[in-house]
Amino acid sequence: MFAPRRIQHCRACGASTAYRVPADDNRERAICGTCGEIHYENPINVVGTVPVWGDQVLLCRRAIEPRHGLWTLPAGFMELGETTAEGALRETDEEAGARVELEGLFTMLNVVRAGQVHLFYRARMLDTRLDPGPETLEAQLFRENEIPWDQIAFRTVRQTLEHYFADRRSGAFGVHVGDVA
Repeated sequence: MFAPRRIQHCRACGASTAYRVPADDNRERAICGTCGEIHYENPINVVGTVPVWGDQVLLCRRAIEPRHGLWTLPAGFMELGETTAEGALRETDEEAGARVELEGLFTMLNVVRAGQVHLFYRARMLDTRLDPGPETLEAQLFRENEIPWDQIAFRTVRQTLEHYFADRRSGAFGVHVGDVA
């Protein structure tokens, strides 16, 4: 079961917090003992794309931890003030320097143990020019039989790629929802 981060100090006034169940709620929350502010802890959204050029998928080799040196789809944390689609486009540009057009939500995977939800969009690359950012060692296009499956950084990326290639073989793309242990 997921253990939320423990908030020790109020973000509003800096005083100490204590965990208890507020009135009209059903779970413990960090509550400030001075100003009464209730601090909610919610899942973080990770957004990204499955960029495709013909029969190839774009992967990025990570230049940062966690999983430095392993391959992933371009993705990262959604920022305040953007939609999931805007965040996916931004992350694709930041990590791979790839220009893409979104083709729809493809996977939504709950990673409860990490307090995250990962959302990947199918994306059509507009060209093959790449300009990886500082979080990426290299970006490369792979055919299905070339994917470095034993070097994939995250289970959500592996599942998304498996769904992508299965859907491509079947000729019909769906939306895949699931949980990752």
